[in-house]
Amino acid sequence: MKQPILIVNPFASSVSEERIAAVAAELGDIEVRRTEHSGHATELARGAGGRPALYVFSGDGVFNEALNGLDADVPVGFIPGGGANVLPRALGLPRDPVAAARRVVGGRTRRISLGRVNGRRFACSAGIGLAAEVVRRVDRRGRTEEWGRASNMAFAWTVVQVVAERRGRFEPVLEIAGRGRAAFALVANCDPFTYAGPVAVHVAPKARFELGLDLCAPRAVTPLAIPRLLAHFATGRGHARDLDLIYEHDLDRIEIRCDRALPLQVDGEDLGDVDAAHFECEREVLRVLV
Repeated sequence: MKQPILIVNPFASSVSEERIAAVAAELGDIEVRRTEHSGHATELARGAGGRPALYVFSGDGVFNEALNGLDADVPVGFIPGGGANVLPRALGLPRDPVAAARRVVGGRTRRISLGRVNGRRFACSAGIGLAAEVVRRVDRRGRTEEWGRASNMAFAWTVVQVVAERRGRFEPVLEIAGRGRAAFALVANCDPFTYAGPVAVHVAPKARFELGLDLCAPRAVTPLAIPRLLAHFATGRGHARDLDLIYEHDLDRIEIRCDRALPLQVDGEDLGDVDAAHFECEREVLRVLV
């Protein structure tokens, strides 16, 4: 039988040679493949058919790349090696990579749904407008071999900067088919949507990996609305009508048209500017090791 594969991003913030060795030891007889450039994990994951398992030791960006390379029904284990590690944390795995490796190698499989936007898969989240603009600005800070991507504090500070530049106002700039106009759109495949350090961000508290996609889109944002939105994101509480949100649960398709080209992100990765976005749910398409 062929060996399982371990894809490792050596530039991820929590990955080191010592941790790679420790994770590989937990996983047993395994073939280790290191990523060398952007998109490499997609290439490495392609053709994994016939392998007993595929493991990915990285952050959410390379998790996303690997998902977009899978062309067979192979069980996948996601081992946290980045900063936020939204996917393994949302799946209930330990934040320590060695403990997570021990869990997945002896764990059970769980079948989950994935989202897809304009042909690109995502596991946890996608967004047009504000969230994607924040991702883009953080990416401009660059990454290093020692520290990987910018910290969660950098993300939080960037959100503050963007909101301050707009003076707390976000007018409608996109049209969601059948649902009306909105200032920006967030699409969730699970809850939490993301993490700010230890704090979970609950954009769509009803979202579940086993269901369809959830849509959360403020129709407009004013300075007075920001505290209520932040409270909703921190707690997952609040009625959509009171917050002036478009909130829809368990969807198979979402169509969005933009008044002008706007940034699009999936799982924290910048996909560039788009004039339109077509979201689809791939129900129960992936076996994950938990």
